[in-house]
Amino acid sequence: MQLNGAEIVIECLKEQGVDTVFGYPGGAILNVYDALYKHQDEIRHILTSHEQGASHAADGYARATGKVGVCLATSGPGATNLVTGIATAYMDSIPIVAITCNVGVPLLGKDSFQEIDITGITMPITKYNFIVKDIHDLAPTIRKAFRIAQKGRPGPVLIDIPKDITADSVEYEPVKPEPVVKYEKDICMEDVETALELIQQSKRPYIFVGGGAVLSGAAEELREFVKRVQAPVCDSLMGKGAFPGTDSLYTGMLGMHGTKTSNYGVSGCDLLIVIGARFSDRVTGNASRFAKNAKILQFDIDVAEMNKNVLITEGVVGDVKEVLQILNARLPRLNHDDWIQKIQEYKEKYPMTYHQDVLTGPGVVEEVYRQTKGEALIVTEVGQNQMWAAQYYKYTEPRTFISSGGLGTMGYGLGAAIGAKCGRPEKTVVNIAGDGCFRMNMNEIATAVRCRIPIIEVIVNNHVLGMVRQWQDLFYEKRYSATVLNDQVDFVKVAEAMGAEAYRAVTMEEFREVFARALESDGPVVIDCQIDCDEKVWPMVAPGATLNDAFDEADLKKKEQR
Repeated sequence: MQLNGAEIVIECLKEQGVDTVFGYPGGAILNVYDALYKHQDEIRHILTSHEQGASHAADGYARATGKVGVCLATSGPGATNLVTGIATAYMDSIPIVAITCNVGVPLLGKDSFQEIDITGITMPITKYNFIVKDIHDLAPTIRKAFRIAQKGRPGPVLIDIPKDITADSVEYEPVKPEPVVKYEKDICMEDVETALELIQQSKRPYIFVGGGAVLSGAAEELREFVKRVQAPVCDSLMGKGAFPGTDSLYTGMLGMHGTKTSNYGVSGCDLLIVIGARFSDRVTGNASRFAKNAKILQFDIDVAEMNKNVLITEGVVGDVKEVLQILNARLPRLNHDDWIQKIQEYKEKYPMTYHQDVLTGPGVVEEVYRQTKGEALIVTEVGQNQMWAAQYYKYTEPRTFISSGGLGTMGYGLGAAIGAKCGRPEKTVVNIAGDGCFRMNMNEIATAVRCRIPIIEVIVNNHVLGMVRQWQDLFYEKRYSATVLNDQVDFVKVAEAMGAEAYRAVTMEEFREVFARALESDGPVVIDCQIDCDEKVWPMVAPGATLNDAFDEADLKKKEQR
């Protein structure tokens, strides 16, 4: 059948099983929006308040569902407003397809109105990007983009389409998408044999789980692997939910704000088994002294991650789900009772604690956990709110913790929460935010209201940029340069003005009451939680220090008393 380029875009999206897109229209992309209007019963379009919100929503949708998220933007500033969201997805290996439209082909390179070289701008932050200058290439390019986004290590792909290509016509034939094979090469069995030897020789193994275990859908295989090895388990921020946070072998997050149990345990193990993690500097601390007593065994789909940040003993390259399946079939059940007992002693000696007598970030997160029975989908912004959500909510399933890890994007959470709720409407979706982050994209509350998307926005409001202030407090002699938010913005009034239900809580009793109300609401709810400006995230590893140097509030007070 003969279709124009805009209609081909929509048909290809339908072909790929896309049910929701997030975007903002403009002149260059008008033809696509006109075609989308005719198919609004098949593809839901969420008009965000800003293009950055659209890219974060597509990202949140992808993380929550495991499918490809899609966002749309027009040329020039519309396209550049997607950049932060694309970079966020790139750093965390999230499959999204961003479709932008540009000026017509004859106008490219002439500084035309709202022209921008978006493929050049996004080249370093996409797996691949395209500019389509021939209508015959349009459908094959869109199909290829979806394959690339999902294949191997996932990531964002951008397609830029000049406006005249969306108006041109060509014969279109539907194509049924083929299943995407994650890893196409054979897994090296020699590496598997070496891995089996290392595991069986170990007396003090520790398992460190990263985002790759979530992306590969390896939760079931991971649980079986842990049983067979009988090892304690810690995770990265991106690995949350791959292994149940309620399991007795789970010891919490590893790294700068990881538990003392995980940090000390990894420092004392003789084999660190790393599953789908990339050794971020926020995990390793001083990389040259990371797990210095251990051999390191790494499973990852991307060979580029082997020996990139930390030298490893052995690696197995492949989809970690497949790697674990192979290992589980050949690995006997091992016994490490003495080592497990040692780790349990650490857990008893170094529990996570916070001030119970006032409203705090950790207290808020624990109350959210209690009232949602641990079954909510938690989204976060970045900073103290993010760390508390990672530390104090027990995630038992993958894709229930959604956060910007690698890029650390303030303003990410609200858009991502909208996308997550669109992808998983059956889940209660709660965005844990800081007041600094909420200011950045708070206009997306209007999006949630207009589109009737019932999310809960919990603002942990300390009237400062909390994490930066924490560093200023600890390492900059309390010079609070540009981190005090001492204006008169009333988040409750702002949220109500945008049509949302809104509450303020200054005590834990008030928060319990209003959060219970929020759970009963059928629309978006904003809760402004007033906490102390000096509340900190504990434990902490100072920049450049080792994991063994983790300290908390009690340690700091002892040091000050000397």
